[in-house]
Amino acid sequence: MTNPEGTPIWYELMTADPDASKTFYDKVIGWTVGDPPPGGQDYRMINASPESGGGQVGGVLHLTPEMIAGGARPTWLFYIGVNDVDATVEKIKAAGGSVLMPAWDIPDIGRIAMVADPQGIPFYIMRGTSPEDSTAYDRMGMGKCNWNELATTDQEAANAFYATVFGWTYPDKMEMPGMGDYVFVAVGDEVIGATMNRQPDSPPPAWQFYFRAPDIEVAAQKVKDNGGIVHLDPMEVPGGDRIIVASDPHGVMFGVVGPGQ
Repeated sequence: MTNPEGTPIWYELMTADPDASKTFYDKVIGWTVGDPPPGGQDYRMINASPESGGGQVGGVLHLTPEMIAGGARPTWLFYIGVNDVDATVEKIKAAGGSVLMPAWDIPDIGRIAMVADPQGIPFYIMRGTSPEDSTAYDRMGMGKCNWNELATTDQEAANAFYATVFGWTYPDKMEMPGMGDYVFVAVGDEVIGATMNRQPDSPPPAWQFYFRAPDIEVAAQKVKDNGGIVHLDPMEVPGGDRIIVASDPHGVMFGVVGPGQ
């Protein structure tokens, strides 16, 4: 993949029940989660609907009992594209991060490592073999990830880490009364998300991802109708879009963004 280094290029849902997850997200976001491949690991592709332009968003990884026994839990993670996985692993370690799974190669896919930032928040790094750009992150793409949001225990340290490792910059910020600053993140000239300090009584520190759906009210109702929970009702955000924050039937947090009224 030829996206600029530091660009999110893939989103992965880890779940113990991929069939139930497919049913839920296909209805809420409008995706088509594919069938498991024959033999081997159960890993299913997430595809945006043809009506929204199509394209892959990520994958659904089936957590086996062995994975769960080893500490894996249902969650959303993303892959950050890099030019050299091994060199980036060394930068991550030098900057105070950790390696959760050493770099490995997937034939015809690319080289990957699973890592964590200094606050222990996990993500992947990847150098893909495809000659085409990833479009999994698209600021306005229907069915794509539109926003990447980090809630962390140490915003200043986290921002310094990601800047050192990936060259991210922080072109602007927005004050949230009583909550600190909402600091915007850019790769080159493109804003891809923001960071914030985790608030008391909020979910554990993590990256949270917002996926675009055509109608935020409809998406909120579909979350409720299909066993999920809406934690933040539809609200307008700067720029005019509306969002919800929700969890799926397995307790995995995610966001949905839709057009404003």
